[in-house]
Amino acid sequence: MKKIFHLGNCSTCQRIIGELNPESKGFEMREIKSAPMTTEEVELMYKLAGSYEALFSKRAMKYRSMGLNEMKLSEDEFKKYILEEYTFLKRPVLLADNHIFIGSARKTVEAAKAYLSGF
Repeated sequence: MKKIFHLGNCSTCQRIIGELNPESKGFEMREIKSAPMTTEEVELMYKLAGSYEALFSKRAMKYRSMGLNEMKLSEDEFKKYILEEYTFLKRPVLLADNHIFIGSARKTVEAAKAYLSGF
C-alpha cells in the first residue's frame, strides 16, 4: 500500500507533499476531509505505528475545546476520536509498504525523504 493521508487546505501538508513528490512514485493521495478514513485503514496505521496515541494530534483545536486535554484517554478512545473527526489525525501520514511516517516533524519528513529516495 502506498498512500498519503492529508488535509487539502493544510499548508504544512501541502509543503511536505511538495518536498516528497509522492505522486511521481505512485502514491495514492487521500484527502481525509472529503474521503474519510475507514476503520481498516486506521487499524493498519495502528499496527504500523504501535499505538493510536501516536496517530493522534494533540494540536487539533478540538482537542482543547472538547476538554480532551483534561482527560486520560485510552487507546480505544484515541481510535474513536480519530475515526469520528478527521482533525484528530496527526498529518500527513505516509504509508509505504510496511512503513509509516506520521506528522510534520522535521525528523519524520527527513526519514520519509530518505525512504522514498529508494523508490
